[in-house]
Amino acid sequence: MMQDPIGIPTCFSVVDKVEDSATVTKSGQSIFMSVYKTNIGEQCRMITVTWCKNMLLHGLSVSVDGLESEYTCKVELKPWSFWRKQGSKSFVVDGQRLDVFWDLKSAKFQGETEPISEYYVGVVAGGEVVLVLGDMKKDCYRKTGCRPSLIDPVLVSRREHVFGKKKFNTRFKFHEKGRFHDITIECKNKIKKIGSMLKPDTSLMDTREISARGHSKNNENSEDDLEMEIRIDGELMVHVNHLQWKFRGNESINIKKMRIEVYWDVHDWLFSPGLRNALFIIKPSSSTALPHLLPTLSPSPAGICNSVHGVKPLCSFDFCIFLYAWKVE
Repeated sequence: MMQDPIGIPTCFSVVDKVEDSATVTKSGQSIFMSVYKTNIGEQCRMITVTWCKNMLLHGLSVSVDGLESEYTCKVELKPWSFWRKQGSKSFVVDGQRLDVFWDLKSAKFQGETEPISEYYVGVVAGGEVVLVLGDMKKDCYRKTGCRPSLIDPVLVSRREHVFGKKKFNTRFKFHEKGRFHDITIECKNKIKKIGSMLKPDTSLMDTREISARGHSKNNENSEDDLEMEIRIDGELMVHVNHLQWKFRGNESINIKKMRIEVYWDVHDWLFSPGLRNALFIIKPSSSTALPHLLPTLSPSPAGICNSVHGVKPLCSFDFCIFLYAWKVE
């Protein structure tokens, strides 16, 4: 049973069912989700940290997968009234007590959905901090009175919902300790020349005839064509012509000797009625296999997360970035 004594932000109606396009587009807000694989009570558990932002508020949600259900802590960040910028909450997941601690008193968002600095969010289980986010980790350890877990959490995926007309901008890290990269996706029309014609002698033509010939030429020898550009840190990395024919595809790129697989599906942008989203998957990997959308993940058997002291555990999940781009008119 979900325990939720803290006020639930309105924006989390989207997170509860991200597949509901009507709900997402109606809210018109940014949503940023990070999924981590952690070790809790000798079991692998998925912890999802979600930030949402709209014109009125920011929201924070920390969810932990149980064997039969998901347990969630939600915090509402209202700018016009007193809200719990610092606090904690306890709940039990399959007999294991978990505590979520947060300190957002001085959090710097700088227009982003997720804080940039001066904050922490920590999850404690079994006397260990199994997950801590933010640049104030020492404050989290001091506040909780618990030591860091001997097994590092593994970042499984990041998901973001963004809104725009033709251009979509976001920032991502390709790995937890890397720097941020600016990602820009733009879908636009261009004029495709079908053929060429001899240029007529216009010296003896009047203005109306020149105008009529020009209009006819434009209609007969050009047509609207769609193209898409994906830029990373301002550099053009993926260029797709004839997007109406190549609405699904993938391409391999290299960024500073790191191989990146980029997948796109913009079918609903082009052919579905109403407001729909395109999906982009960015996958730093040496594998060429298409990553599937992350399903509901159940805990793995005990021991699968175990590792030798000082050695990070192996993870059977490749890290992926999922970008849901909602096109608004």
